[in-house]
Amino acid sequence: MLQPTEKIWHNGRLIAWNDAKIHVLSHVVSYGSSVFEGVRCYETQQGPAVFRPREHMRRLVDSAKIYRMDLKYSIDELTDAMLDVIRVNNMSSCYVRPLVLRGYGDVGVLPNNNPIETYIACFPWGRYLGEAALKDGVDVCVSSWTRIAPNTLPALAKAGANYMNSQLIRMEAAANGYTEGIALDEAGYVSEGSGENIFLVRDGKLLTPPLGASVLPGITRDTIVKIAGQLGVPVVETIIPRELLYIADEVFFTGTAAEVTPIRSVDKIKVGSGSRGPITEKIQKRFFEIVDGSAKDEFGWLTYISNVREKVPVGA
Repeated sequence: MLQPTEKIWHNGRLIAWNDAKIHVLSHVVSYGSSVFEGVRCYETQQGPAVFRPREHMRRLVDSAKIYRMDLKYSIDELTDAMLDVIRVNNMSSCYVRPLVLRGYGDVGVLPNNNPIETYIACFPWGRYLGEAALKDGVDVCVSSWTRIAPNTLPALAKAGANYMNSQLIRMEAAANGYTEGIALDEAGYVSEGSGENIFLVRDGKLLTPPLGASVLPGITRDTIVKIAGQLGVPVVETIIPRELLYIADEVFFTGTAAEVTPIRSVDKIKVGSGSRGPITEKIQKRFFEIVDGSAKDEFGWLTYISNVREKVPVGA
């Protein structure tokens, strides 16, 4: 369950957590008209540090543009606001949820008369798929629910409405005793999890579905591609048949929430040795060394809270 913090950023001001409310007839409630982000702030020896904040805010701005939402704030302004929220709430580590939605106004499908509301909240949040999952891996299934098809809902946008599809995938998996589900695209090829990108290892190569397979362009996905390159692991972006999941040497999820989580079985078929594989472990180790500050951040992915001056005034 959510653990409330003190302040939330709303349209340029910091407001009390309990004041961040919308009307039941806001456009977003009926029609799912929102875009959002998930960002992690990690505790390091040098103080709290946000992982790739500008890249996340760029994707938020991109998502808003795709859905014709007139966002009044720049990437830099949103990034500064996110850092201020973490600072004012005195968080050493946390999960951050930037959210842009269509608010109260008209009740028709055409949203042009509804105001655009922008919020940024932060709160404590642990391992998305469980603490033990990072080492032991998780059991997953291929979902009966297909990932959203091209030219229906835009998969490149991280939109609230898209996650109705994700909810069906995750609920079905949970009902059948699995930790998570993997969705196929409309052509029957591997797409992604309900809230994670996916990678396979086969003969020393790292395989991942292309964006054209209804894949969200994950920030962690991009991170793992770069880390793999640094570690000398070849990366191939390619369509992946379902059955390749069963014969892969290793499979793992990536995402801001899931971080790097091994998959030990798919549809009750053991993946590789049935535990975290060596390439997954190597990539996972490097990822956590970077985000906890114990390894050199050669890519400049971490933004330290203490290094940024507060710019947003605290409102009532």
